[in-house]
Amino acid sequence: MELKNIKGIGIQIEHKLNSLNIYNVEDLLNFYPYKYNFINLQNIENVEDDSNVMIKAIVVESAKVQYIKRNFNRLVFKALANETLLSVTIFNRAFLKANLTIGKPVVLVGKYHSLKKQFVASDIKFNIDNNRIEPVYHLVEGLTNNNLIKIMAEALTYDCVRDTIPQIYKEKYHFDDKKMALKLIHQPQSEADIRKASAQLKYEELFVFMFKINYLRKINNKALGIMRKVKPKCKNDFLTKLPFCLTSDQLTAMDNIYEDLTKENRMNRLILGDVGSGKTIVSTFAMYINFLSGYQSALMAPTEILAEQHYKSIKPLLEKFEMNVSLLTGSMKKREKKLILDSLKSGKIDLIIGTHALLSEGVEFKNLGLVVTDEQHRFGVDQRNKLRDKGNVPDVLYLSATPIPRTYALTIYGDLDLSIIKTKPKGRREIITEVKKETEIKDVLYKMLEELKLGHQIYVVSPLIENNEEGDLKSVVALQEKLNLAFNNKVTIGLLHGKLKANEKEQIMQDFKNNKIKILISTTVIEVGIDVPNSTIIVIYNAERFGLATLHQLRGRVGRNDLQSYCYLISNKDVKRLKVLEESNDGFYISEKDFEMRGQGDLFGVRQSGELNFKIANLKDDYDILLKAKDDSKEYIDENKYLEDKNYQEIVSSITFIN
Repeated sequence: MELKNIKGIGIQIEHKLNSLNIYNVEDLLNFYPYKYNFINLQNIENVEDDSNVMIKAIVVESAKVQYIKRNFNRLVFKALANETLLSVTIFNRAFLKANLTIGKPVVLVGKYHSLKKQFVASDIKFNIDNNRIEPVYHLVEGLTNNNLIKIMAEALTYDCVRDTIPQIYKEKYHFDDKKMALKLIHQPQSEADIRKASAQLKYEELFVFMFKINYLRKINNKALGIMRKVKPKCKNDFLTKLPFCLTSDQLTAMDNIYEDLTKENRMNRLILGDVGSGKTIVSTFAMYINFLSGYQSALMAPTEILAEQHYKSIKPLLEKFEMNVSLLTGSMKKREKKLILDSLKSGKIDLIIGTHALLSEGVEFKNLGLVVTDEQHRFGVDQRNKLRDKGNVPDVLYLSATPIPRTYALTIYGDLDLSIIKTKPKGRREIITEVKKETEIKDVLYKMLEELKLGHQIYVVSPLIENNEEGDLKSVVALQEKLNLAFNNKVTIGLLHGKLKANEKEQIMQDFKNNKIKILISTTVIEVGIDVPNSTIIVIYNAERFGLATLHQLRGRVGRNDLQSYCYLISNKDVKRLKVLEESNDGFYISEKDFEMRGQGDLFGVRQSGELNFKIANLKDDYDILLKAKDDSKEYIDENKYLEDKNYQEIVSSITFIN
C-alpha cells in the first residue's frame, strides 16, 4: 500500500519518510521506535531540585525569544503549575513561540529549582492528559516525533504487513498475530507490552535472516563445480618450494581447500585469519591446485596497493611452478592493459591479480576455475558475483583479516565453509602496546628517535585529513608540522590519505617501502594489507575514535618481522577500553571484547552493508533468540515445510542478493 493513502502524509512528508528508507506502509510499520519516554506526570510540590521531571502547567505570559549568538537562542515565558508561578526557559526552541499562547496547557520536561521558582526545560509537550508511554523514533529535519506517532496510528488501522513467522513456531512460542505485535510496539500500554512485542519481532527478523543463511548453505552444498583430479602429493610439492614453514592452522586450511577442490561440489570457503596469520599463502596453494587442473585463477583485492603487494609476493613463488602471473589495475596504460586482456582471453595467463578493474566488461577468461576475494567484506555482493560469473561455476575462496568471535562467525557466515587461522608464523614477536596521554607524548617521541637511529621506519595514524572545529583532533597535515618541529626537519616524512590520486598514493608507498620516507603519516588507508617489514612503531592519535578491531588491524602494520615492534595509542579518553590492546595481541580475543563493549555495529561491518542492518534485533543482545531462529529455520528447510509457504517461496526467489 502506498504512503500517500495514509491520512497525514503529503508530498513533503512522503519525501522525508523516503529519506528514512520508508517507501510504503509496510516499511512504515516496520520502522520501530529506538526508545520510549515513560511519561509520569508529577506534582510540582513533590519534585526534588535538579531531578528530571514532567509537570503539567498553563502558560500565563506570552513567550519571548532572546538571541544570544548566531544559532543559539533562548525562549522564556511564565507558567502556572497548580498554585506555583514558574519562570520557564528552554534553549534553541524559538519555533515553539507561536504555540505558547496564554491559557495553553503544556507539559514541561526538565529540571525545577524551587528556591528561584525556575524551570529549565529540555522539552515542551502539548495535549498530554495522563501518564503514558511515548515511542521515540529516529527522525530527519522537518519530521517531528509527534508527526510520526500520528501517522503510525493511522497506518495501524490497515492490514498490509506480511507475517513471516510460520504458524508452527508462532504456536511453539505463543506469539500473537503480526498486527497485534505491531500495535504493542508502536502503542504500548506497559513495559510488558514492549517486551512481548520486541521478542516476537526480533525472532521474526532473525528467523528470516537465518532462513536465508541456511537455505544458501543447502544450495551451496548441492551446487556442482569443477572436480579436479589432483594427487595429494601436490601439497608436499608446494611446501618444499616455500622458504618458510607453515603453522598448523595454515596446514589444516590447506587440507580443507584440497578436499574442496577435488570433490564434485563447488567450493564456497572463507579463510578467516588474524593480521599476519598467513592467509595469502594458503590461497596461493588453492591457485596452484587450480593451475594443475588446467584452469585460470583470479585474485581480487580492494586497493591497488594491496593488489600490487600480492603480485610481488605471489609471482616469484608461482613462477617456480611455471605459472604465468599478471597484474591488472585501473591506473594501467591502455596498451599495457590490452596486452594483458588478450593474454587472459587466450589462456596464456594462469593467475590474474587485480582490483575491481577485473570486473570490467572487457575482462574475459578462457577457463576461469577459481575466484579469490581478499578482504571480501570490502566488496559488495554484486561485485563479487560479477567476477564469479565470468567463469563456468568457478570455485570461490574468500579471505578476511577481520577476526570475529568464532560463535558469531559460524552463525553469520553459516552459508560458507569456514577455516580459521589463529596461530602466527614462528619468529614473530608480540607487539608491545601502550596507551599514552597527550601529556606523555615526549616519551613516544624519544622511542621514535631510538628506532629511527636503528634505521627503522614508523607509521603515524590520524583519523582526519584536515583540521576541523573539534580542537582535540589531529589532522595528518598538523601532525606533519609537529613532527617536523620535533625532529628538526631532519627526518623525511610522507603523507598518505584518501584524497590523494592513485598514482600519488602509489609513489608515496613505494618511497616508504624503499626506505626513502622514514615516517609515514596516514589515515586508516593503511589499515589493511600494506607490508613494510622495516616498520617497528605505529603511533595512533585519537585512538578512542576507532573500534578495537580497527586498532588491532592498524597495529598489524608493524611486527611483520623478527624485530621488536611497538604500538602507541594516544588518547585522553576511553582509556579503559583501549587497555584491552595492552593486554593482548590476539585478534579473536580483542574482537570478543569489542563486541562486548560496542555491540554489532563496529564488529559486523565485516558483512556488506544491508545484511546485518537489522530493524529491531541486535546480535549482541539477542544472541539467544538468534540461536533459536537458526535451529528453527534449519528444521523448516530440512523438513521441506517452506515449499508450501507462499511467504518463503517469495523469500527464496530473492535470496540471490546475499549469495
